Amino acid sequence: MQFRTNLIKGKLVKRYKRFLADVVLNDGKQVTVHCPNPGSMMNLTTEGSVVWLEPNDDPKKKLKYGWRLVESNNQAICIDTTVANLVIREALEKKEISQLNYQSFKPEVKYSDNSRVDFLLSSPNQHTYLEVKSVTLIRERGIAEFPDSITKRGSKHLEDLSNMVTSGHKAVLLFLCMRGDVDRVRIAADLDSIYYANIKAALKSGVQLICYDSKVTKFGVSFGKPIEFEI
Repeated sequence: MQFRTNLIKGKLVKRYKRFLADVVLNDGKQVTVHCPNPGSMMNLTTEGSVVWLEPNDDPKKKLKYGWRLVESNNQAICIDTTVANLVIREALEKKEISQLNYQSFKPEVKYSDNSRVDFLLSSPNQHTYLEVKSVTLIRERGIAEFPDSITKRGSKHLEDLSNMVTSGHKAVLLFLCMRGDVDRVRIAADLDSIYYANIKAALKSGVQLICYDSKVTKFGVSFGKPIEFEI
């Protein structure tokens, strides 16, 4: 997945109100940018961090920059949660996810009350419901964690996926690490104990879980290699 325009380098001043951040550009100008991440972004909002912004020329948008990447420990991390689905869509088009068998797929398909699954994969004899989660948190070297804060929405998705299995379909949860310095993923039970309990129940019900890393540069994010999951 390539960014639409060249990214602009800056330094983070602060993130606030969840979806806003102040950034100083290389020319010294301070701008307010859109932060497309509803989570806590734990360990990724240190003042002075190098960040990369994508400019936009849409006259309807008040904020003229979107925050895409942050650098931490010499590693570029994509903080834009919408990018994960774009990366997975490309991977599905190229059939790069070896654990999934399908002939066609559709994004954003309604499958329960007030819920849409990220991708519905179809083959002659089976539907597979695929939910994608963007993972950025690291607290121990090489170990990515999800979630980075309480996620009621994430727990709802687990319930929906379990219901699809009960209905005779296949359901898959895919953790995509938006960084390349990890070799496994685990659940941050101390940050959301309810999600931890719910994912154990979902796995027991038959929901499949797969994890991948990604390669992140200032030009884009590419699908990576499979990595381990530990419960």
